[in-house]
Amino acid sequence: MLLEDFDYHLPEELIAQHPIEPRDASRLFVLPKGDGAFRHDHFYNIGNYLRPGDVLVINDTKVLPARIFGHKETGAVIELVLLNQVELNCWRTLVRPGKKAMPGTKLIFPGHDDITATIKDISDEGTRIVEFHYQGDFYKLLDAIGEMPLPPYIKEHLEDQGRYQPVYAREKGSAAAPTAGLHFTDDLLKSLEAQGVEIARVLLHVGLGTFRPVKVENILDHKMHKEYYEVTQEAADKINACKARGGRVISVGTTSTRTLETVATDDGIVVAGTGWTEAYIYPGYRFKVIDGLITNFHLPKSTLLMLVSALAGRERVLAAYAEAIKEKYRFFSFGDAMFIADMIDD
Repeated sequence: MLLEDFDYHLPEELIAQHPIEPRDASRLFVLPKGDGAFRHDHFYNIGNYLRPGDVLVINDTKVLPARIFGHKETGAVIELVLLNQVELNCWRTLVRPGKKAMPGTKLIFPGHDDITATIKDISDEGTRIVEFHYQGDFYKLLDAIGEMPLPPYIKEHLEDQGRYQPVYAREKGSAAAPTAGLHFTDDLLKSLEAQGVEIARVLLHVGLGTFRPVKVENILDHKMHKEYYEVTQEAADKINACKARGGRVISVGTTSTRTLETVATDDGIVVAGTGWTEAYIYPGYRFKVIDGLITNFHLPKSTLLMLVSALAGRERVLAAYAEAIKEKYRFFSFGDAMFIADMIDD
């Protein structure tokens, strides 16, 4: 399969620059698997497409304010985006400009004398290993000096940094938000549970893979970066019980999907555990766990678009994207949602 097979043209004005209010007022593109007609709705009606006994699987990772600006002794400014922790006080980091951030470079953060950093090494893909020296709680210091690492296609300033977190975000560790979760409100989650939909929580810290474009012509040659996951026994039990009773497992986002497909046995049993995944899902993949997916609209030629195409079919997904563009849906992180399921009641 070629990378160009997952390309499409998106008018720039359809790239959402800010989140919609309230969260669940975003539009919902309903894509039945198979040959059912596309439907257009709003996310606050997602309950109409879920059934009592379904399990909704959410990724409750929390985004770090991972974009920080350090200053060299010369006064030059270096931008850092923390990707993942590799050892005590050391983080794999995107650095701009890289030519001014060689190993041994020391950085200060004006106004914050209780934290400094040293660039230790150049690692894979041109990232840097950065060691932080600080007094006190690192995450509190990061809250003071950092900001949300919004994707480069978002040009507008985000006034409320919390809008780049799902309402259920729990454990800090991600370099980007699992954006399918941004559409949920607390009230919507409560209403879904009241109608008999169960919520299962998994964890995957979103890392370098989110920022890494596919550069190979043949997509089979692409390699994913490892990301840390956790699946509790409670979550595994909920999901396995759902499968046993004939319910549907609906994954919220590609990160939840990759986590479940990583820990599942070949016969679809979810096994609790922790580890690192580099699961790469593209057309031809046989899903072991999920029956449906809530997701956003993804970038052309991205591994996320490939995953969605694996679930619903490449041609059908591209046809859905063409209709979404025609209907002026909002795309990418702050954009509208899509629901894909293998069976949808009329």
